[in-house]
Amino acid sequence: MDDIVIYIVVAIVGLVVGAIIANMISKRSAKSQAHTIVEKAKLEAEVLKNNEVLKGKEEGLAIKSESEKQANARLAKVQSSEAKLKQREIQVNQQQQELQRKKSEADALKVNLDNQIAVLEDRKKDVDKMEKKVRDTLEHVSGLSAEEAKEKLVESLKDEAKTTAASYINDIMDDAKLTANKEAKRIIVATIQRVATETAIENAVTVFHIDNDEMKGRIIGREGRNIRALESATGIEIIVDDTPEAIVLSSFDPVRREIARLALHQLVADGRIHPARIEEVVAKVRKQVEEEIIETGKRTAIDLGIHGLHPELIRLIGKMKYRSSYGQNLLQHSRETANLCAVMASELGLNPKKARRAGLLHDIGKVPDDEPELPHAQLGMKLAEKYKEKSDICNAIGAHHDEEEATSLYAPIVQVCDAISGARPGARREVVEAYIKRLNDLEKLAMSYPGVVKTYAIQAGRELRVIVGADKISDQETEKLSTEIAQKIQDEMTYPGQVRITVIRETRAVSFAK
Repeated sequence: MDDIVIYIVVAIVGLVVGAIIANMISKRSAKSQAHTIVEKAKLEAEVLKNNEVLKGKEEGLAIKSESEKQANARLAKVQSSEAKLKQREIQVNQQQQELQRKKSEADALKVNLDNQIAVLEDRKKDVDKMEKKVRDTLEHVSGLSAEEAKEKLVESLKDEAKTTAASYINDIMDDAKLTANKEAKRIIVATIQRVATETAIENAVTVFHIDNDEMKGRIIGREGRNIRALESATGIEIIVDDTPEAIVLSSFDPVRREIARLALHQLVADGRIHPARIEEVVAKVRKQVEEEIIETGKRTAIDLGIHGLHPELIRLIGKMKYRSSYGQNLLQHSRETANLCAVMASELGLNPKKARRAGLLHDIGKVPDDEPELPHAQLGMKLAEKYKEKSDICNAIGAHHDEEEATSLYAPIVQVCDAISGARPGARREVVEAYIKRLNDLEKLAMSYPGVVKTYAIQAGRELRVIVGADKISDQETEKLSTEIAQKIQDEMTYPGQVRITVIRETRAVSFAK
């Protein structure tokens, strides 16, 4: 029993001692491991420290190197600036020295000039004294004062100069006449040779062709109402006779004939011919002709190379196509005159564009919308002034028939070229111009009465149709008006045969169905 207890005690003691020993061994092992870990951590920390130190040193070296580069660059720039400043300072010093030298030379020159001026002043005084002495001597010897001698000398020189100048003038004038005549002939001949002319004679009738004679009856209409409506709307005379497939349109005004021709063409092509349709088509065609007039004016200006014309002047140029002067087409005459003017201006060394412009516009006074009692040259000049043409162009227009004083060099050129264009063989016919003027005067005379709306001279001037406003003149007054117009024509105009005056008064009521 005691042995068991002792054994147990020994075992327990052994266990305790073993546990103690094991614990001690465990502590030693843990302590050793911890020491190892600490040493390892110290080594890693030292490595990291060394790496960071190296990295910091490298960055510091890089920063130091960059700073040194920047410092060196700034130093180089500063050194360059210093060098430039030193060079500039040297230049400034040299300029100052040069200025100082020039100033010294100028001062010396001024002193020298002052001395020379003083010497000259002294000499001038001596010369004045000698001159006075000589003048006194001359006056005493000649018995004349200086002013009297000067006057006699001037008079003698003036007479001699007049004689010499008159001789020179006569010689120059004789030579100039010979040379001028020869040169003027050369320029005119060269101008005519360099311009190709065209002949265009206007007629007073237009022949309208139709496909068959049955159309004549439709154009005449029942009891002649269609043809009367067409004549009233267009103001021309329509002659329907036995001529096969043809109708004659007669009027002194080419614009009216053209409107009637185009209107007839549209009516025949459409087939609907009655008074209302006739008035509608004539109104439409009249508008088309107005547009064609403007287009003709623009095309003419472009062809001649003339720019910047006022739109109203362009319209007047287009109207020239439907006017004639002594049988010569006015637009063709103006184009021809413009080209002649340009060539002649080139020969004379003047501006050909201005000359061409003046030549084209010289007869615009023949085609105004209203016709005041002014010669066409003066009226054309006023129109050109109104639409802001230059003064030399306006003067050339107004003076081409000597009705205004020519102050521009282009005026005689336009005058000469107008005569060249109109005087060539076949260009003009005096009879046609007189005939057209008579018909125009007939219409203007009737338009002067109050209440008259439109007037048309037809049948070659043997009939004058006067359309009056129904709200202005009564039926009884129309007879009185026709008698007064006939009497005035008989008293104031010259004409062959007799003139029939027909006064037309119409009342119309117009409504619209909507």
